[in-house]
Amino acid sequence: MEINEFIVREKSRGDCYKFLSACFYLPQKELFAEENLLNNLTKSLEIVSPDAAVFSKQMENTFLSYSNDDLTVAFAKLFVGPFELKAPPYGSVYLDMGRRVMGDSTIDVLEVYKQAGLSMDEEFKEMPDHITVELEFMYYLIFKEVEAVEKSEFDTALKFIETQELFLDKFFKRWITPFCDRIKNGTDNEFYKSLADCVSAFIESSHPGNLPDELKKITAQA
Repeated sequence: MEINEFIVREKSRGDCYKFLSACFYLPQKELFAEENLLNNLTKSLEIVSPDAAVFSKQMENTFLSYSNDDLTVAFAKLFVGPFELKAPPYGSVYLDMGRRVMGDSTIDVLEVYKQAGLSMDEEFKEMPDHITVELEFMYYLIFKEVEAVEKSEFDTALKFIETQELFLDKFFKRWITPFCDRIKNGTDNEFYKSLADCVSAFIESSHPGNLPDELKKITAQA
């Protein structure tokens, strides 16, 4: 794979994380349509994860069939409450004993953010291991990886690739499947069912692209 191909693929992979993160915010049909969010998600997935693109197309079709109220009610029941959450969107619920938020794994996630040069905004109200935060963190890592490759700073790019792999293997991939299963079991809303299938398929296949020769040389020397 040539470097330019690698960059295009990685930018598309990063965009998938960004677009999927947006799908876990309170749905607003006008905003989704204005930003062409779901269609852009499908285009990016077709490049990096065709299996997941099948489900994003279903998301596009089913999204149009629901009103804002329908989507908001389904969203609240799954992720917000006020009663029992059908699919708590926090990694620690699935990774820590006692199914509690802000557990040991949350502290570990914060440390990964810190090592990557980030800190949580004090005004941000969600937990550090909320699904939207972890998806956006992966987008950030890929953005920085691509930025480094474009500057021919391959050693820096490799560090961001290693952080991606660590974060996926130690945290994200370990809780995304039970989380998505709870979405599918907790709602009759076909948009969110398709979103669960899409995220699950994408995360399972998401990994840095085949390294260009320049990056392979750095890897061999490390």
